[in-house]
Amino acid sequence: MKQLEVLLEWGGTKRDIAFLVISGVALAASIFDLTPFPFDPAWISIVLCGIPIILEALIGLVTAFDIKADVLVSMALVASVLIGEDFAAGEVAFIMQLGALLEDLTVAKARAGIEKLVRLTPRTARVFSDAGESIVPAEEVRVGDLLRVLPGETVPVDGVITAGETSINQAVMTGESLPVDKTVGDEVSSGTVNQFGSFDMRAARVGEDSSIQRMIRLVQSADAGKAKIVGMADRWATWVVVIALSAAALTWLVTGQIVRAVTILVVFCPCALVLATPTAIMAAIGNATKHGFLVREGDALERLASVSKVAFDKTGTLTFGTPRVVSVQSILSELPEEALYACAAGAELRSEHPLGKAVVDCYRSASGQMPQAPEQFQMLPGRGVLASVESRKVAAGNEKLLAEQGISLPDIAVQKAEAYLDQGCTVIYLALDGRLAGFLALSDTLRPEAAGMIREIRQAGAEPVLLTGDHANAARHIAGQLSIGEYHADCLPEDKLQSIDTYQRQGQQVCMIGDGVNDAPALKRAFVGIAMGGIGSDIAVDAADIALVNDDIRELPHLLRLSKRMMRTIKCNLTFSMTLNFIAIVLAMTGILNPVVGALVHNAGSVLVIINSALLLKWK
Repeated sequence: MKQLEVLLEWGGTKRDIAFLVISGVALAASIFDLTPFPFDPAWISIVLCGIPIILEALIGLVTAFDIKADVLVSMALVASVLIGEDFAAGEVAFIMQLGALLEDLTVAKARAGIEKLVRLTPRTARVFSDAGESIVPAEEVRVGDLLRVLPGETVPVDGVITAGETSINQAVMTGESLPVDKTVGDEVSSGTVNQFGSFDMRAARVGEDSSIQRMIRLVQSADAGKAKIVGMADRWATWVVVIALSAAALTWLVTGQIVRAVTILVVFCPCALVLATPTAIMAAIGNATKHGFLVREGDALERLASVSKVAFDKTGTLTFGTPRVVSVQSILSELPEEALYACAAGAELRSEHPLGKAVVDCYRSASGQMPQAPEQFQMLPGRGVLASVESRKVAAGNEKLLAEQGISLPDIAVQKAEAYLDQGCTVIYLALDGRLAGFLALSDTLRPEAAGMIREIRQAGAEPVLLTGDHANAARHIAGQLSIGEYHADCLPEDKLQSIDTYQRQGQQVCMIGDGVNDAPALKRAFVGIAMGGIGSDIAVDAADIALVNDDIRELPHLLRLSKRMMRTIKCNLTFSMTLNFIAIVLAMTGILNPVVGALVHNAGSVLVIINSALLLKWK
């Protein structure tokens, strides 16, 4: 059987297209009797398109007693050939092979997300002991080892900081848009990136227990629980085979005419039934492509139609994923906010911290000019910066930096700052010449089209929910702005996976929309996964069923409605094809249809199914 499977797979799609072209020409020659051959050219179609169908049916029956639509087709082919109706056999084989090709074209390309995740795994670690410092393979690190991580390096294993202060980019694990300050006693995860300053850590979880390895296992296992939709024709194949055989046998017994029995088998071939689903899916995929979607899984739209929950990641999906200055607050009456902003931008001009860069970029956009370069500059990882701008000493950073500089926080500053912290903002305090002058509030900014998109998603029949690695304040603020009633904050990859599992155990099929590496397990496990193709990571895109190429989230409601329209088209196609088959059976029983005319009638039904499906291409 292995050799037969290899034979069937030989050549792939290009082979199938070539066989269909050759078979189509041969059938045309058979109709008009334009052939130099001593045999009916319909045999070319029987050999090229029919034999693979018969072999596939045999393999399914012998290996798993699996009765699919190709079983009935094989019986009709063999019966037609036995009574000399070669054209009918060739025509049926041609139509069925065309349906199979369309199904193959809807199958996604092989995904490489696991391999890319593996490449994120740290290769080496810097271990130090009394004997000195040495670089070893990451898999050789043992629990309790002391490690040193330099700026720009990836944390090799999970552990706890024992010396030093830094900022860690945790996007790979939590999706947070801003780096997180870390100091002695804080935990760090493998796969995250050290932004500034070296630090020492003690290994706590190594090898297969580390965070990045758990992430890889999550992605590998998430797909296992996703149900695969079986084609309608194959789902009904057993009943179709029983009805067709019973009708053919009864007609043969009553009339004694085997031609009528074979005609029943021919007209009952589920050609239109087989074409009903793939043609609609192909047309819907073409429509989705025009609206910026790359459909990577053939049955993704079929699954999307039954989704009742749409889960959104926050950072990079509902927001732009980059911090912006949303407010400048001066607490000194003599200092205008514009002057405070200029001092802050000047102090941060040489900073490599994402927040510092955001301050400079926003100042340039607002003022149209570069900030004044600092005469002196010192960066303090995990706290902020000290600088001298236009002969004024500037301290810009967090409360820890102010405490080190002996600068107190007045109550009015605390109250104003807390209002922004409650909204999920990050606050940079600013002190001038040893005195607190005010603060800047930075936040990841909401996409302007997000509110309208959420409203339309709800109108399309799905309930939105927010799953984010950000803190509760940020999640609550965004959910409130978008009128999302349900949200989950501080989500690690396994938390998002658990939330999706909970919904789906309750019978609610979930569509997950995200962009980060941390979203990959959830994108795989969800009934349908949609990744942001522009801002999103390659790993997230590889894990998803559908990619939104241009990140225009306004198109998401259209995709949801398109999937429902596609399913209505498929059901209409199926109803029509089954009705036509039963009418043709009655006509075949009475002898009105012979095998050739019967093949033409049910193939005319296939053409009508294709035309109905094609209407989806321009549906809005």
